[in-house]
Amino acid sequence: MDESEGFPLAAPGLWVERTTATSFPAGRPALFLDRDGTINVDTGYPDDPATMVLRDGIAPVIEAANVHGIPAIVVSNQSGIARGYFGWDAFARVNGRVLELLAQKNAFVDMVLACAYHEAGSGPLAITDHPMRKPNPGMLLEAGRRLGLDLKRSLIVGDKPADMEAGQRAGLMRGWLVDGEASTTGGFSVSPLRGAHHVEELLTAIRSL
Repeated sequence: MDESEGFPLAAPGLWVERTTATSFPAGRPALFLDRDGTINVDTGYPDDPATMVLRDGIAPVIEAANVHGIPAIVVSNQSGIARGYFGWDAFARVNGRVLELLAQKNAFVDMVLACAYHEAGSGPLAITDHPMRKPNPGMLLEAGRRLGLDLKRSLIVGDKPADMEAGQRAGLMRGWLVDGEASTTGGFSVSPLRGAHHVEELLTAIRSL
């Protein structure tokens, strides 16, 4: 692992950080979540922690996973780093603020993975269709390997079709799409996440894992 500048980089464009000391037995399902637009309100290419605001209803979802012993794992594309808009230092500050806001609501993320590879990047980050970048399933598979997860029983929440595709390609059976529509493709079921009743459906699914 590359610990350059104190950052938990498994590769130049891949952040892998264990953010709690919670121990999980092998074979547990996980709750995967995109970050920008799913946990926090999307501000474009977020580089200022002061602008971070949580989306309504997401903290109770993460808290439910915590209470039921389900690892909560962030999987986030960060092409702004590849494009040179900001660096891992800004990502760390923003991500720290998001986790702080969740903690204030008694919700905790257990692992954070972020992929900075993008075809518009430069140097070692200039890679087209990197296996870690959603819609590829690499980040989910990496988390599954590190934590011994049961991916088939795991859930994913995101705000883009790429999040749902990553979940499907990682072998998950179900996802929730922020402001999306219900659909089923190849055995992978997508449910909308638009209001309180959708949040309650997601909470019920987490409690039943």
